[in-house]
Amino acid sequence: MTDRLFLSEQFAANRRHLGAVAYRMLGSLSEAEDAVQETWIRLSRSDADAIDNLGGWLTTVVARVCLDMLRQRKARREDQLDDDSPEPVALNAQTVDPERELAMADAVGLALLVVLEKLAPAERIALVLHDMFDLSFEEIAPIVERTPVAARQLASRARRRVQGSDETQTADRTRQREVVDAFLAASRGGDFAGLLAVLDPNVVFRADAVASRLGNVAELRGAQAVANNFKGRAQSARPALVDGSIGLLIAPMGKLRVVLALTVTDGRIAAIDAIAAPDRLAQLDVVLLDA
Repeated sequence: MTDRLFLSEQFAANRRHLGAVAYRMLGSLSEAEDAVQETWIRLSRSDADAIDNLGGWLTTVVARVCLDMLRQRKARREDQLDDDSPEPVALNAQTVDPERELAMADAVGLALLVVLEKLAPAERIALVLHDMFDLSFEEIAPIVERTPVAARQLASRARRRVQGSDETQTADRTRQREVVDAFLAASRGGDFAGLLAVLDPNVVFRADAVASRLGNVAELRGAQAVANNFKGRAQSARPALVDGSIGLLIAPMGKLRVVLALTVTDGRIAAIDAIAAPDRLAQLDVVLLDA
């Protein structure tokens, strides 16, 4: 009983911070409070003695809960309002004070919340955690299931969209597409030197468990190893937008099997994430591009 009381007190001390994190991610006080409550449930079921940094653990968990909620919202194709605006007043007035909702929205900035609504879930999480709560990309990476380099790119892309840099984003995508097209041509043609030219020397390749079972190694590091892995392959890969960034997809007979999320930095591919787990594929925003 004493341990549970201590845990409850520690959670209460962090509750305001967790609510602020969740609200900036979800744009809805009612959903934010649901996320905080779910975080408490997960804490109460965890081994508290194994948690070294309770505040960091709680922030990570509430972020994961919010990411799941954003992905579920996207999968249902439901926006909070028809005009893509953040929810200004809670739907259940008995559980959420409308004045508190409006005060919270005013503190964050309705204009910012409107823009955040237009970001892909992983982009939104990366931007909020890094720019508003000062988490490192090493801490953010496991939350969004990407490498630290890819998490940094998510936040950078989200930041440009928040700042309204559409021209910059278009130019970036054009440069990314050129790099990806060169990678595809070199891979298909077995051009080892061509692959090395478009891979960062410290490139990292990671495959999830399902992608590994399909014939990929779980992880490779360095341009030489990654180039050897892709030499003569990618015959059926096609360019696509993956969560707003240029990537590749493999969809034999029109059935999506694997997505390669590419991180392009300074004109070279710095990370490749092979995603094949059905639940993760369902959460990605994938748009096929003209070959």
